Amino acid sequence: MIEALEIPTAAGTFDALACGSSGGREVMLLHGFPESAIQWEFQLGALGNGGCRVVAPDQRGYSPGVRPERVEAYRLEEFVGDVAAIADELGWQCFDLVGHDLGGYVAWAAAAAFPARVRTLTAISTPHPAAFLRAITEDEDQAQRSQYFEMLRRPRVAERILLADNAAALRKIFDWKIPEERVEDYVHRFTQPAALTAALNWYRAMHLAGPTPPVDVATLYVWSTEDTAFGSTAALATADHVTGPYRFEMLEDISHWIPEQAPEALTMLLMEHLLAHRG
Repeated sequence: MIEALEIPTAAGTFDALACGSSGGREVMLLHGFPESAIQWEFQLGALGNGGCRVVAPDQRGYSPGVRPERVEAYRLEEFVGDVAAIADELGWQCFDLVGHDLGGYVAWAAAAAFPARVRTLTAISTPHPAAFLRAITEDEDQAQRSQYFEMLRRPRVAERILLADNAAALRKIFDWKIPEERVEDYVHRFTQPAALTAALNWYRAMHLAGPTPPVDVATLYVWSTEDTAFGSTAALATADHVTGPYRFEMLEDISHWIPEQAPEALTMLLMEHLLAHRG
């Protein structure tokens, strides 16, 4: 059964969803944009009922209790610190880390920063940041795919565009690949005061991030062929930035929204990865 949690930290109180009994294998799930912890509903239930203790927080800016106003408060190092603080509050010394989209961006950096604590990494959709930065600079296809970043970084303009006409542009981001009721949930969250600005501040603070080192922990990277945000150049180059055991899986005919569009396939891969690396 999925339960709601509140996780107090020095930065504020994070809302979270959890499943599984205490004492189970600890797994943290990090959502992306423009979503929330509920994107992991299927994985929470499957892993929680399979012997894991799974926690999916609403990340910084998405949890009302951790919604600072300054753009600088959305630097990558702050998100990485949040992962450690949440794990500390949960009493987790070692845990498996899973991230999708911007949650994957955080997960790569956290795995690089805390190799002694992150047992395994599963990155979904998002390539290693160094592979992505090189692709966006050298690969015309990736540069075209990433043009939306500039719009999202425009203060007030992005909010106005995304929420106009009953949030038509925000809804269009999902490309009708996930259930309509889930989209309605996300849209409702972003119509709350300051919620969308906080989520967009992730993009507005990206220039403040330093380089992400190679990752030494056992890593599963899942990419899908119909992903409009991340092309094959960065996906295939990600192997060059993992020095530990590495597995790359490609899902055919699936969009960017893997956890919700292909929940069974993703969860099977995730379970195989966890079972292969018990240490």
